[in-house]
Amino acid sequence: MTVHFSFDRELEKVWPRLRRFAHALTRDPADADDLSQAAAEKAFRSSSQFQPGTRFDSWIFRICRTVWIDTARSRTRRSEHEAPPEAGELIGHDPRSATDAAIDLKTAMAAMQRLPDEQREVVALILIEGFGYREAAEILDQPIGTVSSRLVRGRKALLNLLGEDN
Repeated sequence: MTVHFSFDRELEKVWPRLRRFAHALTRDPADADDLSQAAAEKAFRSSSQFQPGTRFDSWIFRICRTVWIDTARSRTRRSEHEAPPEAGELIGHDPRSATDAAIDLKTAMAAMQRLPDEQREVVALILIEGFGYREAAEILDQPIGTVSSRLVRGRKALLNLLGEDN
């Protein structure tokens, strides 16, 4: 019982951040909800493997990324039977927002979605979620140097994209 209560409490603390990270990976709010839920379920089933004294957020973000990779591989196998994701992005999209902040956020998120997967993951973890380089490297199972170079390239690409959109 204590493990479940502790797990629930820790999950509740990181849930908004986990969902944001899932959205950065999936590029779609509904898929982000599904991915967040799948990651939480997998983490719950594996809660006995969580090492007390380590960061719960890093652990569950890594699980989320693993679930995403598995999902992406599965979708790749089915892709020849489906329309490309870009086709769905054009349907019902209204770029006008009620406030300048919402417009800026939407523009930034759209630009971020245009980054390559490797850069988008690093940008989401470090710049949006506030993980350190070492933690991001652990979540992504990449060397810190790789994370650092992807972040530099991702920042530059994001700034260029935002400059083009303005």
